[in-house]
Amino acid sequence: MADRVHPKASSPDATSPRPPQSPSNSNPPTPENPVPPAGTYVIQIPKDQIFRHPPPENARRYQKYSGRKPRRSGCCCCLCWFLGLAALLIFLLAIAAGIFYLVIRPKALSYSVEDISITGFNVSSAAATASISPEFDVTVRADNPNKKISIYYEEDSSVKVYYSDVDLCNGVLPVFYQPPKNVTVFQTALNGSGVVLTSGMKETLVNQQREGNIPLKLKLKAPVKIRVGSVKTWTITVKVSCDLTVDKLTAESKIVSKDCDFSVRLW
Repeated sequence: MADRVHPKASSPDATSPRPPQSPSNSNPPTPENPVPPAGTYVIQIPKDQIFRHPPPENARRYQKYSGRKPRRSGCCCCLCWFLGLAALLIFLLAIAAGIFYLVIRPKALSYSVEDISITGFNVSSAAATASISPEFDVTVRADNPNKKISIYYEEDSSVKVYYSDVDLCNGVLPVFYQPPKNVTVFQTALNGSGVVLTSGMKETLVNQQREGNIPLKLKLKAPVKIRVGSVKTWTITVKVSCDLTVDKLTAESKIVSKDCDFSVRLW
């Protein structure tokens, strides 16, 4: 019977496999740097060499969503178009106005009251509520200093004279054409009827006439059309307001002082 041969126990350094060594095993284990389990490897790479790429199963989805641009609403697009067109229109109008000013060199019109004659203004009546019917003949001077602008004075004009906010009389301007570089002096008749002044106003008027200082206000409104070359504008309203002071309320009255303001209403 053959004898059994028992193998000798080999030393652990000769035959037993050694677990793989990890570079991190050289450091003592800490909570921040735990020892990895057996059979795993820890590879350390610098942060500047890490490139992030989606995994293969998500690469197509990532490419689809990363290339999509946010859609703008229709209202936002319309608002942008409107603001752009408005800015362009304002810019073009500013250019046109600048060219017009440089070529035409427009100057402001001027108006003044040259003379005034008053009749039918009796303030010595004993009756406190007696009415009066004053008549004014007013001479107006219109000056057009422009070299390339002419003016057409049209119908539906009005001229009124006030004393202390009381409408004394009214009339109209003549219809006429004023060429460039022209001064036109015209006379207009104003009539009033059934004007009632209080006893206080009459007493004040008597005192002012004695002192030779009677304040009146004249308001003029005229629709005109302006022609530049061969182009004629739409109807523009010219407004003139004059503060007058006369010495007496008779046909021989004279203007002591006057101050006229001029304005234009385009529409």
